[in-house]
Amino acid sequence: MSLAKCFNVDDFRKLAKKRLPAPIFHYIDGGADDEVTLRRNTEAFNACDLVPNVLRDVSKIDMSTTVLGQKIDMPLFLSPTAMHRLYHHEGEKATSRAAEKFGTFFSMSTIATTSIEEIGNYTGGPKLFQLYIHKDKGLTDALVDRCKRAGFKAMCLTVDTIVAGNRERDHRTGFTTPPKLTLESLLSFALHPRWSLNYFTHERFKLPNLPHTEKGGKSIATSVIDYINTQYDPAMNWKDAEYVIKKWNGPFALKGIVSVEDAKKAIDVGATAIMVSNHGGRQLDASMSPFDVLADIVDAVGDKADVILDGGVRRGTHVIKALALGAKACSFGKGYLYALGAGGQQGVEAILKIMHDEIKRGMTLMGCRNVKEITRDKVIFRKK
Repeated sequence: MSLAKCFNVDDFRKLAKKRLPAPIFHYIDGGADDEVTLRRNTEAFNACDLVPNVLRDVSKIDMSTTVLGQKIDMPLFLSPTAMHRLYHHEGEKATSRAAEKFGTFFSMSTIATTSIEEIGNYTGGPKLFQLYIHKDKGLTDALVDRCKRAGFKAMCLTVDTIVAGNRERDHRTGFTTPPKLTLESLLSFALHPRWSLNYFTHERFKLPNLPHTEKGGKSIATSVIDYINTQYDPAMNWKDAEYVIKKWNGPFALKGIVSVEDAKKAIDVGATAIMVSNHGGRQLDASMSPFDVLADIVDAVGDKADVILDGGVRRGTHVIKALALGAKACSFGKGYLYALGAGGQQGVEAILKIMHDEIKRGMTLMGCRNVKEITRDKVIFRKK
């Protein structure tokens, strides 16, 4: 199987599974507990059907939308995800360059394997930074200041990760960051020689945005779970959100909201956007899927903030359904991480082209010439 034979997200998933060591693949692929929410995130889109209109002169299709203060060329962007260097040795440089090529947001995680400054200099495309509230308040402030200097145009605060979710697959596979040669992992690394050669012969694994993960010039080996549980502040509250929103003083989203009550509070503390998200089903299992709560949140705050659907997106029609319910855009994570693991920047460009073409084709068949014409009457929910 090759990139040329990948026609959808599931194809990229299969190729990534072949090319990545098992602990790395399952870190992308897994969710919390029984993974009920992980599955539900995508299944939720099947609750409704699209209602096309014909004879509409769709010779010209405008897919652009304005979200988080930036005009982007398609209503889908890369959600912030951690440690891209695990999946391909070019890491965030590969994903940011692919996003720039398609005129859409690259979102950078605090736990990136490339520095804020490197990405600021490397790509001129729209850039969103994902912030966490750390116990070290000075670190949180420094991250905001660094993003301002590096030319990031928007920021989001992830609010659903005050403690790490129970990701049982990672326990079973012995996943660690950085990856270590152990008796448990040696066989998997040996069976994936291309990944192993690239990983161990290129720039060493590091988390350059988190200086306290470096000691004496050597990376401190720790799991993501340990990092979250020891460094993120479980006392994080609405005052903290309000503080970083004011400090940033620009387009700012709260990511991880799935209730109308919290969406309203987000507006009250100054958020200009809401990413309706459950962290890809990786935190609280049995949580609501973003698509299931999207319409209610849009109805409550959609005239006051950009509402973005994050989670479960696998098809262009999923994006169209979300736009019909009032989302300004969607973001996805697993889809492009599979592609990154399958083929680096070329892989991410390939999945973005597929999604771009699916959205455009779907809009054409729907009779929608621009995203504003994708309205609530374009979907109908099946009776239960």
